[in-house]
Amino acid sequence: MAPSSTLGASATPTPGNPFRQERTGSMRDTDDIQHLKDGLAPPSRTAKEARSLSNASMFGPRGASLANTGLGPGSFSSNLKNMNAPRHTGSRPDLSTVTSREDVTPDEIGASERRQADFRERINKELKIKTGSENLLDALLQKPSKQSKDQRFRVESELSSSNRKIAELRLQLEEEIEHSKRPSTPSQNQNRLSSLFRGSPLRSPSRVGHLSDVEHIETNPETESPTFVLAETLQALEVEGMQPDYYVSRANGLVELFKRHPTLKYDLAWSIFGLRVQTMLLSESREVVAAGYRVTRHAIADRKSLQTVRRLHTDSLVMLSLVKESKATMEREQALKFIRVFLDVKDGVKELSNAVVRTVVSVAEHPEDRLRNMAILTLTEILIKDGALVKDAGGLAPLTDALSDGTYPGSESLVSAFLYLTDTPQLRNILSSGRELEAPFSAFTDPLVAHGHEEKLKVNARSIASILNSWPGLFTLAARGFATLRSLILSLSHPEPFARDLVLDLLFDVLHIKPPSWTSSFLAGRRLTTYGRVTNIKPDQMEQQWQVESEDDANRVNLIDQYTALILAILVHCQLIKALSELIEEAVDPSLRRKTTLLLGEVLKLANYSLPNAVSSNLQVLPSLMKNPFQGIDDSSPGPPISSIIYQVDSVNRTLYRTSAAMTLAMNNKTKPENNNNSQMTAESGKPRLSIDMDEIHFRSLLVETQVVSTVNYLKWKWDLILDIIEGPLLNPKRLDEAIKATKFLKRLVGFYRPFKYRFSNARNTKPNHRYVRVGCALFRCLLQTNEGVQYLTESKLLRQLAECLAQLDKMSGLTSTSPLFAADRVSETMTRGYFTLLGTLSSDAQGLVMLARWRILNMFYRIIDLQDRADLIQLLLGNMDFSIDSHLRVMLSKALTSSPKAIRIFSTRILRKYATKEIPTNNQGTASDVAFWAIRLLVTQLYDPEVEVSEVAVHILQEACNRKPYLEYVVKCRPALDHLGEIGAPLLLRFLSTSLGYKYLDGLDYITQEMDDWFLGRNEKYVTMVEASLSRALSHESERPRSIVEEPLLREQHGTVPPHFYRELTRTMEGCRLLKDSGHFEEFASTIQRFWSEHEDTETMLKLKGCLWAVGNVGSMELGAPFLEESNVVRYIIMIAERSEVMSMRGTAFFVLGLISRSLHGMEILVEHGWDAATDQNGQSLGYCLPPSLDILFSIRPAIVVPTLAQVTLKSMPPAGDENDPTEARVVNLVIDLGNTVLTKRAIGELHSIRNQKPGLFKSVAVFRRVMFIFACHRFRLPVMRFVIDMFDKNVMRQIVLEEESDDEDESRSTTAKPVTST
Repeated sequence: MAPSSTLGASATPTPGNPFRQERTGSMRDTDDIQHLKDGLAPPSRTAKEARSLSNASMFGPRGASLANTGLGPGSFSSNLKNMNAPRHTGSRPDLSTVTSREDVTPDEIGASERRQADFRERINKELKIKTGSENLLDALLQKPSKQSKDQRFRVESELSSSNRKIAELRLQLEEEIEHSKRPSTPSQNQNRLSSLFRGSPLRSPSRVGHLSDVEHIETNPETESPTFVLAETLQALEVEGMQPDYYVSRANGLVELFKRHPTLKYDLAWSIFGLRVQTMLLSESREVVAAGYRVTRHAIADRKSLQTVRRLHTDSLVMLSLVKESKATMEREQALKFIRVFLDVKDGVKELSNAVVRTVVSVAEHPEDRLRNMAILTLTEILIKDGALVKDAGGLAPLTDALSDGTYPGSESLVSAFLYLTDTPQLRNILSSGRELEAPFSAFTDPLVAHGHEEKLKVNARSIASILNSWPGLFTLAARGFATLRSLILSLSHPEPFARDLVLDLLFDVLHIKPPSWTSSFLAGRRLTTYGRVTNIKPDQMEQQWQVESEDDANRVNLIDQYTALILAILVHCQLIKALSELIEEAVDPSLRRKTTLLLGEVLKLANYSLPNAVSSNLQVLPSLMKNPFQGIDDSSPGPPISSIIYQVDSVNRTLYRTSAAMTLAMNNKTKPENNNNSQMTAESGKPRLSIDMDEIHFRSLLVETQVVSTVNYLKWKWDLILDIIEGPLLNPKRLDEAIKATKFLKRLVGFYRPFKYRFSNARNTKPNHRYVRVGCALFRCLLQTNEGVQYLTESKLLRQLAECLAQLDKMSGLTSTSPLFAADRVSETMTRGYFTLLGTLSSDAQGLVMLARWRILNMFYRIIDLQDRADLIQLLLGNMDFSIDSHLRVMLSKALTSSPKAIRIFSTRILRKYATKEIPTNNQGTASDVAFWAIRLLVTQLYDPEVEVSEVAVHILQEACNRKPYLEYVVKCRPALDHLGEIGAPLLLRFLSTSLGYKYLDGLDYITQEMDDWFLGRNEKYVTMVEASLSRALSHESERPRSIVEEPLLREQHGTVPPHFYRELTRTMEGCRLLKDSGHFEEFASTIQRFWSEHEDTETMLKLKGCLWAVGNVGSMELGAPFLEESNVVRYIIMIAERSEVMSMRGTAFFVLGLISRSLHGMEILVEHGWDAATDQNGQSLGYCLPPSLDILFSIRPAIVVPTLAQVTLKSMPPAGDENDPTEARVVNLVIDLGNTVLTKRAIGELHSIRNQKPGLFKSVAVFRRVMFIFACHRFRLPVMRFVIDMFDKNVMRQIVLEEESDDEDESRSTTAKPVTST
């Protein structure tokens, strides 16, 4: 059971949040992580001594498999995921991973991911440079052209450079993604880092010829005999007196052999192989010891081999390696990776001894150790697999300290481990105090700690966000009446500006508040009169909002909104409104006060929407501020008057409402292409349009004011006024005729766009210059509305020259140019690309299509579609054309959908989205439906594309189109076959169940009964995993990597929303409800919930219980399915789970299910009868957010009972080791124990030195060394103390222990020494 099963362990990203932008990787420590390599560099100096090996031979099976071994054992994974976990397949074929590389080593995958991450980081950096350059250029355009000419030229050059770099990096990223999906050759499968092992070994003259044969065999892996190569390599390691890189290179050869033949390690003769390993680990060369650890961990196959390795005394050897000084970095890293192999083997953690774990704990406790972060990560993984072992070794303290001090970069991983232990009562008992998750809050609640520790606060803020975005975290913070959260909110009163600002960012983050577009302007102190502009809303935000607005609310249930409503209720319960109000009164910094005001306004808005009226009604009046609204008017208080603060909060709320209304208006206009730009430009400025019925004098004065008639320098033209004239007076045919015949206004304006004038075509492709395109599109629409305008545009040289430039792309046209207008570099760097937008405006009108046909531009479009090396032009062409009218353009799109490369097919399929999801106007239903039906037919054809990615895009668009009932019925009439798509097409088939027509169609295919049996017998449990994974990604800091560079938001899964459920779709129709009633499945689900509602031990039963809860919740969310709830009385047991279950994630599942039930009117009435309250809109419709009568009821949980483990009791009850007959030996043992006490350390060190000088033979005794190692296993010691004690013993002691060369007396002494008890 992984930590992610706790329904999310970290916070979701909020765009524009400074606390989010500063986030680093979970383990991005260059000194500790980057040095954890899988290979070793050959040493540069010789060893003093090389051990000899006895002659032996190795026997084993020949012809081992050539399969890949996958990730190297013990490899480092900062996200706490098991890299070797097997993939589980469902009952349906999952074709989403068809293009994955099955024969690529995870090492190569990791290298590819690192390169992809580097590309993305560089792209983000260039995008920031581009944004800054565009903003600077926009500011320079407001200055006189003569003063800013040089500056503008430099900024444009920098902007062009950024555009080129972005295009190159995106191309390289796409190539890297495609390369990672292609199978590699055997030579590429070799470990890249293992090449560091390759050296130039010095060969013994007697074995030069023999070793050359071995190397010859190694270079032919397809014909080699693995057992023969193994035997020869081990025999080569027998040679003594060679330099260290001789042994390192042979060890590296063994590692490569194990990678090529993974089954070879199952048949090793450990009596021979172990002897070679022991000798390498006893070498005085650090590089040889490191190579020994590396060979050993690659030879481990299962738990039995781990037991064999431990019998080679590797526990003591690993302890000796870890306590060495930091200059032995390579040896210590390989020793730690050797320990991590135990975590990769099934039940291998049970073979870890308490002594080894205590040594890792000592490394983690040493703040200056380079391996500290790696040791903390290793302890974190052990904590998940065997928490009792870490607790026995004293590992909880350093993990808690790492979580508190804010220096560990992988704080989210550490939080995930503690959240995993907190979830169930069995694991909860492992935690000593139960308050480990409160550690990150101390940095904010202590003003002395908060001052001057910005980085520490940022790390702790991310940890707190991870805690708040998980059910175990919420339940942990609910202890003692949410005292920890109250202290965090009260920390806003501390006069520490950075900490206050960070807490506000944290609240924005955990409440998932997306700052409005005018946030930066408001925080800078500007007025709020004009910030509700549509132009300030980003296109992607508009697109996303439009998608949500256009979908049926019943088909989109967002669990994140429900979870956010609960967090908001908790924060309101912890006096958040009061704390923000007091901060507004006390804040001296105007920026902090405005930020707090914005947060308060957003909180009030969110509370009014998502909380029940009984809770939110009392918040809106701001009782803490209204106590004395006239305070501050007499200027005696430092802050602004309270009445001014209240007015500012109200102003923010009104602006938020206007922004939301503007977005809604923009989305409504987005569905009307003919009015899109006009309405957008009208709403943009907030000022009235120029009148169409303007008189001649006023019109002429405006033309003169534009500077168009007075100068040909377009940089001096007033483009905003030009646009207002085009959208106003020029729509009057009389004024248009006057502009054509009586002035040079229209002639110069149209001439500006002529390609061979090289004005518009040579303008840089910058954000400010995009206004030229907007004006050009408005001009074309204006001319198309009158016959005079059509005639003028037809006879102008603009279209003629454009046709000539497009003909240069056709090799058969005979027109050539040394610098074509539509060359790739010009298209990317200049406004030449804007010509396609202008032509797209013509394509939206029937007369415009006639013009395109007259000048043979449509013929040139056909040639462009056939170009194999100009994907940029094809995308520009298809992306700007309007396909609403049945014309040749539709034929071109059909051709691109079927015969173009995959990237173009995906792009073309996405274009169909705006036509397939077009809203149906009441006054023009037939025309809109014809366009949508045409797009749906093409999308159904795309379902049979040979590339799965194309079919997946089509499925997503058809799912969105099916939100409208007429389109859903038409999709059903097309009778698409989706069996070949497997899981990808399953959601679309489920949507067919929502209508009677679709039900009959699927029933005729015998799909419904088969799918029902499939869900009842196992798909419910898989649905649980899908929902929890979706919630985890939605609540996670880390954004999911796109699968390819062409992926759009519509292809990305809507994380946090309820996936389609079979039983929910089934209950949309009366036929489905009858089938569900006859099957008896709902009664079985209800019976399971009633029998196992209190289960908290059996994992399989809890998974089945969650599956039944989601099935019942999805059925109860539909109006036709809600009566099933009343018949079974199952809601009472779901409430019991939410209020009494011992498993925190189970309570969270029940809470989400109750929210689903509250979406139906009947279900909401049942919840009200049980005392729960639901949030409703102004029409009384449920929003799907429900709360218990008291938060204490929901978050009451029995405290954990900490019971000492068997290992603890045994270790404490063991008698102390020591020989009573030798008082000096007993004194040495007691002094070692005193070293664990910092008060007695100095005296103990002095006495040990004196004893060593008097009796040096005592520190050569194996028995004394064993007793000291036993003490290390039983007690806690600091790393320098352990290093000091071990360094006092003779180095031959370890050789005697490992090779069992001690005397008879030492054997007798060893037999009387107890071994440390290993926690199991």
